[in-house]
Amino acid sequence: MITLLHAPHSRSSNIIWLLEEAGAPYRIEYVDIRRGDGSGTASQTNPHPHGKVPLLKDGVEMLFEQIAICQYVAEKFPAAKLGPAPGEPGRGDFLTMLAYYAGVVEPSFASKFMNVTPPRGAAGWVAVDEVMPFLNARLANHSYIAGKAFTAADILYAGAFAMFMNSPLLGAHKTKQLEDYVARCTGRPAYAHIAGKDNPPQAM
Repeated sequence: MITLLHAPHSRSSNIIWLLEEAGAPYRIEYVDIRRGDGSGTASQTNPHPHGKVPLLKDGVEMLFEQIAICQYVAEKFPAAKLGPAPGEPGRGDFLTMLAYYAGVVEPSFASKFMNVTPPRGAAGWVAVDEVMPFLNARLANHSYIAGKAFTAADILYAGAFAMFMNSPLLGAHKTKQLEDYVARCTGRPAYAHIAGKDNPPQAM
């Protein structure tokens, strides 16, 4: 059985959603992490090299990056159709948008949050003002971030945008199509299961 090392209200919350979408048998091991406000400490039982989450264990396999976990779960549970298989149409877009999330989207918003301007041409990412027009243009042509079908990539994008839809970080880039996209993804039945599993049972 898959084990997810999870800290409430963190990036690993979306992996609960992923595993629910996959129909995967799994258990949650709740751990503590260092928080942005200075609270929390990294759990000694967490094998992540930096004490972070998510971390997924599956037999002898151990994965600790969201992108790797999304691709791994999508391929392990093909019946859930969480991404095109190798050789299927749309595979390139799916992998590209997974990598774009980790390599460009998250760093761009982290830079804006910290009020740091990415050195154009030197950094591997760009400013939010370049990222969001690209994403909104994709959503103008597709129902989902990697194409016509919901995939594991949407769990990352819609999950992140759902958290700061009303944040000033988005500013003028908060469009009706972005709101509709997030609502379309978070309206799926599997998303509702996050709330019941995010916190350990004794904390509910």
